[in-house]
Amino acid sequence: MNNFIIEPERKIDVLSSCDVLVAGGGIAGIAAAMAAARNGKKVTLVEREYGLGGMATLGLITIYLPLCDGEGNQVVFGIAEELLKLSIAHGAEAGLYPDAWLNGGSLDSRLKSRYVTQYNPHLFALRAEALLVKLGVTILYGTTICAVKKDADMISHVIVENKSGRTAIAVASVIDGTGDADICHMAGAKTALYAKGNGLASWYYYIQSGEVKLKMFGLADIVPGRAPEGEHAAAGKEYKNEKVESLDQNVRFSGVDGDQLSRAVIAAHEKMFNDIETHHKADQSYLPTTISSIPLVRMSRRLVGAYTMDDTEIKTHMKDSIGMTGDWRKKGPVYEIPFGTLYGYEVKNLLAAGRDISVTDNMWDITRVIPPCAVTGEAAGIAAAMGNDFTVTNISELQERLVAAGVRLHWD
Repeated sequence: MNNFIIEPERKIDVLSSCDVLVAGGGIAGIAAAMAAARNGKKVTLVEREYGLGGMATLGLITIYLPLCDGEGNQVVFGIAEELLKLSIAHGAEAGLYPDAWLNGGSLDSRLKSRYVTQYNPHLFALRAEALLVKLGVTILYGTTICAVKKDADMISHVIVENKSGRTAIAVASVIDGTGDADICHMAGAKTALYAKGNGLASWYYYIQSGEVKLKMFGLADIVPGRAPEGEHAAAGKEYKNEKVESLDQNVRFSGVDGDQLSRAVIAAHEKMFNDIETHHKADQSYLPTTISSIPLVRMSRRLVGAYTMDDTEIKTHMKDSIGMTGDWRKKGPVYEIPFGTLYGYEVKNLLAAGRDISVTDNMWDITRVIPPCAVTGEAAGIAAAMGNDFTVTNISELQERLVAAGVRLHWD
């Protein structure tokens, strides 16, 4: 018996066309769609779930990590800051309102707390959607990108499938914000897998004695020697009654294998349920209110682009810088992100943004979080509005547009 079948050849209707197709509606995708639309382009955003924000909302990773260097200096601007403000337009959670940063606080006050916040994921997702709709972005929810059609070294069509069946979208350029470099992989761009894989995690909100709290139940990568561990270490706050823990350090999954992902989610759900049951037996008021609805994958697959950035390049002047980021894990480091991390030479009209950009494993842990995802998304959106051969992008013009949008390119 053959272990394969041959799918019948079929004609696929071209559903629509756009100047810029953004794959993935996470933070990078939102920023890219915003930037491209504001620069006058017809934008279609394709999202397989039925909500925007990705890990930041559907995954309940609701810590908007720092826009500063930890030494009182803001280094991340533009859409990244705009989205932070949008996330807490209706109030911050867990007492993490960055008052010193939003209201012109002194250096001393900024040194006491980094430019970080915690937000309600549902309100953030709804406000982001309304913003994109207002900008004229076409959002296709419940839609999976199945394949791409190429004309030489350019993507000409993206093939999608949803409740309407399988159709195609004609594109001028594509921005891969899937988090797993799915489009890069489909299109034949060079990619790399994160060798260490991801661990189990399943964050959830719960109510206890009338108070709703976030339980950061497990992390994909536990950083040793940090208390509290993970994202909360960046906040400069004491998190009482909360614990970030490893669910199973021996379980690792790549994030790009369907069977692995399913088994990892089931395993994490089982551990989460046991955790909830244990607390509920001790206190009947302890009940879950929301659980993460997507796998909590930190690092999976990325582009191997024109330039691969490393975490040793602290305060290194990048001639093609498209913005900066700090290191959410510690104070001091500042990185200029070069445009060369967003594109490769194999597919000329394809850009990566967010977790998909070209970085080393050590740098990946820095660039996978919200602020640099928004920085790279904004740059990708503006670059895609300028043309569709990114190997010859006019860097000076791109930088001028970024600066005009409020982005700071260099640390000095």
